[in-house]
Amino acid sequence: MGSRIITLQRQARELGRLRTGFFNGKAPVRCKTWIVTSHAEHYVQAAADAWGGQVEKWQPLGNGAPQWRVITAADSLDAIMPPGDPLSQAYESWSRGGVQRRCDGMTEALTDSPCVCRAQWGDQFWENAPRDAACKMTTRLNVILPEMPDIGAWRVETHSFYSANEMAAAVDVLKGSIGEQAMIPVRLRIEQRTRVTQGKTKHFPVVAVELRGSTAGQVLAGAAQIVPVGTGSVEPAPKAAAVEGGSRTAIEAAPASPAAEDFIAAATGSATLEDLSTNLQAAQRAGFAHELQNPGDPVAAAFMRRRDQLLNPQPPAVAPPAPAPEAPGADVDLLWQQIIATWPGGMTALADAITRFTGGVAPEDAAPADLDAFLKKLRAGEIGAATEEVPF
Repeated sequence: MGSRIITLQRQARELGRLRTGFFNGKAPVRCKTWIVTSHAEHYVQAAADAWGGQVEKWQPLGNGAPQWRVITAADSLDAIMPPGDPLSQAYESWSRGGVQRRCDGMTEALTDSPCVCRAQWGDQFWENAPRDAACKMTTRLNVILPEMPDIGAWRVETHSFYSANEMAAAVDVLKGSIGEQAMIPVRLRIEQRTRVTQGKTKHFPVVAVELRGSTAGQVLAGAAQIVPVGTGSVEPAPKAAAVEGGSRTAIEAAPASPAAEDFIAAATGSATLEDLSTNLQAAQRAGFAHELQNPGDPVAAAFMRRRDQLLNPQPPAVAPPAPAPEAPGADVDLLWQQIIATWPGGMTALADAITRFTGGVAPEDAAPADLDAFLKKLRAGEIGAATEEVPF
């Protein structure tokens, strides 16, 4: 690689956001399925193709530029946790002029002064303060979505107390066990929960970060599936050594992913668009067909080809008509005898009549079927020596 500016913090371009609610014009509305928003329509369309929903134009609150949105039918999404620390958390207060305060619970970062909310409402200020008076607990997680047609960050943002605790714990455990620079397959799920406090029952969603493709034992033993930086495939980490101080064998690594040929066959054999989407997601989880528009990728090409076939089915081919069968049991010599016996004129006139009837074929080359047809018309009086005319 070439040189880099060492004072810059390099980060992936944000392609869009994953949301758990929307504003209906009067109040915020919680959603049980994921909402995907982006400035780019084709990203949102790809999300709709993968997880369902109708793409629509969307205007964020404030003075932001118009965007695109789809309310999907999926309450869980497969994702990849990128290298480094993809999670950021802070207590924040915003206005139309931007962020006013950003605090870690002890120190306000913008002014480097003690936390204002803690001083006013105590240690549990997020519960003690009047509604919307204290800074909001804000958690942001950047992930990569393998179903999307580009590589970049998709940001999940939540103000949930439980999500803040649990997402941080999940990221810290996975990164600490597998490695800071690993790309870790995860699943983002909207989990519906209930809490009873002060005699009131509350229902609320929580964003859960789940390990995908490995077990907890494999993570703790160092045998979890990871996506090494610089590759596009999910691979098991090196097997762990035997458990120290015991006789148990090491936890085996996860089985290898299917080969490209298996996913090409799965694409070709997909009977419906739903089957094709399911097989595509399986292929992308295994590291194949991430760039669907890449004609050099045989797996991607197979899925695109099958998609076009399902969207534009061709009518079944019509078999050409079978040739007219020869007269059953036709005997050329017998036909000639019957024709001569029936013909009222001379042989020259007969030869001319047969030639005209067959469209220029000489009598000796005429097919038995043509001779049989000529005989039938002759017997019916449609052909005669007097006029020597043959109707066609």
